[in-house]
Amino acid sequence: MYIGVDLGGTNIAVGIVSRDGSLKYDKSIPTKRERKPDEIIRDIINVINEIIKEYGVERETIKAIGIGIPGIADKKGNVIQCVNLNWTDIPLKTPMEKELGIPVFIDNDATLAGLAEYEIGVMKGKESGVFITLGTGVGGGIIINGKIHTGFNNVGSEIGHMIVGENYYDCNCGRNGCLETFASATALINYTRKLIEEGNSETIINEKINGDLNKLNGKIIINAAKEGDKLANKAVDRLVKYLAIGIMNITSVIDPEIFAIGGGLSRAGDFLLDKIRNEVSKNKYFKALPVGKVVLAKLGSEAGIIGAAMLGKSNVK
Repeated sequence: MYIGVDLGGTNIAVGIVSRDGSLKYDKSIPTKRERKPDEIIRDIINVINEIIKEYGVERETIKAIGIGIPGIADKKGNVIQCVNLNWTDIPLKTPMEKELGIPVFIDNDATLAGLAEYEIGVMKGKESGVFITLGTGVGGGIIINGKIHTGFNNVGSEIGHMIVGENYYDCNCGRNGCLETFASATALINYTRKLIEEGNSETIINEKINGDLNKLNGKIIINAAKEGDKLANKAVDRLVKYLAIGIMNITSVIDPEIFAIGGGLSRAGDFLLDKIRNEVSKNKYFKALPVGKVVLAKLGSEAGIIGAAMLGKSNVK
């Protein structure tokens, strides 16, 4: 058995996962990210101890713990940067191993969701694949020859910070033009809001939000686009345009067999998927260029826990 931890800005999800990737038991608690790192780490340790007791397994049967973080970790298990939690240079592996007596391994959450899709999801059986999550930001998980690819400094899957164009606002990282400022749910909301504030009032979105722009969310915009709303489709098509640029950039460097689209926006299903596939086809630099198949990820919210557990599995015998 293995334990996977999906450490998010809102919730901490912890689960017990079998060797074949089956989630056996899980539990979630609020992150309360305004607290100090050591308080959050203490919560993670407590929940791990709780689920071991509640599921009724012997501690000795837990071979490893994997943790997915919404940021960057070094190969020693320290959190280099985690903007959502306001963590910088925080030791995570060492204090947890000291407390729990179980090997701990850490990586980016989107990378590990990609590992889960490779192990038991839509990328299973493929030699290479790229998982792209469209949520608050844009994250990525790259699998090459059956192994996670994060590069020499562990930052090789930061797809959301690929520059794809010039934007009207800067990324949280301080640069302009990052993919996640075009293709995330946040970007979709920001651009839709901009269009409405500029006087584009002929949209059913206004009815759906009762004129309160603070109620805007990705689901409302996608549903309006599905209903044929011109403004909503303009916003969605802009997102798709830049996502396709990102996919083609990845193709030019990695040429994966498959792209799996996950995250909250992937719930738009075939409506969004068809748009992405069409735009990717338009962006080929010659008509017959083969490009990896673009599909929807299938594991949903369980991917983070399962992928983290599989990270643990891959690092112990």
